[in-house]
Amino acid sequence: MSGHSKWATTKHKKAALDAKRAKAFAKYIKGIEVAARAGGADLSGNPALDLAVTKAKKNSVPNDNIERAIKRGAGLTGEVIDYTEIMYEVRGPQGSALLVECLTDNKNRAAADVRAAVTRNGGTMADSGSVSFLFNRKGVVRLPAEGNTEDGLLEAVLEGGADAEEVVESGEEFEIVSEPSDLRAVAGALDAAGIAYETDELEFLPTMKTELDAKGARTFMKLVDALEELDDVQSVFSNVDIAPEVMAELEED
Repeated sequence: MSGHSKWATTKHKKAALDAKRAKAFAKYIKGIEVAARAGGADLSGNPALDLAVTKAKKNSVPNDNIERAIKRGAGLTGEVIDYTEIMYEVRGPQGSALLVECLTDNKNRAAADVRAAVTRNGGTMADSGSVSFLFNRKGVVRLPAEGNTEDGLLEAVLEGGADAEEVVESGEEFEIVSEPSDLRAVAGALDAAGIAYETDELEFLPTMKTELDAKGARTFMKLVDALEELDDVQSVFSNVDIAPEVMAELEED
């Protein structure tokens, strides 16, 4: 999922691998259906669909699932695929902020599910605009820190004719941050340089971080887990920072 951060390792240890995999597949399938509905089933004439299929294959979605999604989205099976993008703004523990990105075919269900997950897990729904101003939309490529250097990555991006705003080392990974319009060029430059990366997504990055203590971090992780389990939720972004000593305490739980 997008929005990985320093608590990801702990959170993922607690998650069921099969459930995570199914949720990830559903996200990519939805992306394919939306792209096929908007521009048709021909990959060569539909760049958005070509990109969605590439992402799905990169994340091991079976070819049969991909083909069915293309046909469903393009209307070749008689099914009507009509998804709406919705962004919910949420206040988490200790002043933290979350953006919940949904892609749904039923707005009422999505709203009810998100509200229930938030209110039952230590959060509150926020008014439109009261949280989103804390974030900027960016292109983010994530790749392992091992075997890479900040200078080497910047050089590869520039030599590939792309622009990156910054390369950030975060734990065991690097994040290459760009303007949204430059994301494809950055990923293409890495491909050309033979540098493998894990994800290339449009994300909402916080302009400032909020640190949580152990109690707040436990509530926050429970809240994020509940939101990410919802079928309509594509991504959860937050401004949370969890210090190493707090992470160590959580890992002892």
